[in-house]
Amino acid sequence: MYITMMYVTIWIISFLTIAAVIIRPFQIAEAFWAVSGALLLVISRLILPADGLAGIIKGTDVYLFLAGMMLLAETAREEKLFEWLAVHATKAAKGSANKLFFLIYLVGIIVTAFLSNDATAVVLTPAVAAAAKVAKVKSSMPYLLICAFIANAASFILPISNPANLVIYGQHMPSLLHWLAQYIWPSAFAIVVTYLVLRFTQRKALQEKIETNISIPVLSQGGKTALYGIAATAIILLLSSAINIQLGLPTAITGIITSAVVVIRAKKNPWIVIRGVSWSVIPLVAGLFVIVEALNKTCLIQTITNILNQSVANTIPGTTWGSSFIIAFTCNVMNNLPVGLIAGNVLQSGHLPEIIKSAILIGLDLGPNLSIAGSLATILWLIALRRDGENISFWNFLKLGSLVMTLALLFAIGSLYLTNY
Repeated sequence: MYITMMYVTIWIISFLTIAAVIIRPFQIAEAFWAVSGALLLVISRLILPADGLAGIIKGTDVYLFLAGMMLLAETAREEKLFEWLAVHATKAAKGSANKLFFLIYLVGIIVTAFLSNDATAVVLTPAVAAAAKVAKVKSSMPYLLICAFIANAASFILPISNPANLVIYGQHMPSLLHWLAQYIWPSAFAIVVTYLVLRFTQRKALQEKIETNISIPVLSQGGKTALYGIAATAIILLLSSAINIQLGLPTAITGIITSAVVVIRAKKNPWIVIRGVSWSVIPLVAGLFVIVEALNKTCLIQTITNILNQSVANTIPGTTWGSSFIIAFTCNVMNNLPVGLIAGNVLQSGHLPEIIKSAILIGLDLGPNLSIAGSLATILWLIALRRDGENISFWNFLKLGSLVMTLALLFAIGSLYLTNY
């Protein structure tokens, strides 16, 4: 009886914490609620301090990855690299809002594929905001929405496109060629369908003419260094993935080195860059790791594993479709970071068909396009949005996301099913 009550209490605290992270009561930052929930679990002795610490340590690679990416983004922003890129994109659009929309979407695919979906939220969003200002559009939101949706839609092109991919496969990451063979068509359908739905829903806003009389500024040496640093990071991450090295440390190293070189060459105060980074994201993620560690103590992993194995024994096609959509919607209730950690433990503890693993990964990556609470990338996007004076309500995003995510997931899983049977 005591064990049952303990499990129920863990579930209540965990779900209330995640809900608070999503809703942000009293407009208090997400990190406060995640850390408070984690501390409550430890103080209440529902999870031992040693287990809480173990949960925090498990997130080390994610913290390093985020720190490196945020340093890169802030350094590039300080050196006006984003404004320079924005001017070039706007110039290339030649007065067409539709063309600017397409160019931003194309860049979003590239950034997500080679730098990860979190990088798209952190790095690309400020650039798009700058592009909208340069183009003098009436509303920048149609262009900013690209950053949120492509960050998830393109996040399974490559293993490095989403840290959640590494969580799902753990030490059993398939080779790059095998990955491409398995995911190239689902990725293509997810990207194309997401673009078409976004383009259709934003068609009225894209009828306006945008600024054409634009002078291209000279990029500073610091801006060039930041650009080289981002390019080097992309190459290093791809190589690290190919030889199965965790991505956090290489990202952190390149981010620190790039930032240090830029600051030294420009003779700037490093505090300017450091204070501009949204460091609160790190304790937010750490708190979520502790919550997942507590949930693991409730026999959750074993229960889900048993249910999934039974479902596979009954019908593989049904499990393929069902597991993908269930995990896609669950991401928007719990966020895909804790869901990915739980799913990774489940998949690594059983012997499931490859198509089931792929379906779950696609649901985990693509599902967060339903709501702003779905993924860490979307939360990072929202933080970047607020920094530029923009915002979008939970319900407005949900109305658009319900259409974008559902159609893209249907086509992605459909192509996965057809290529495996």
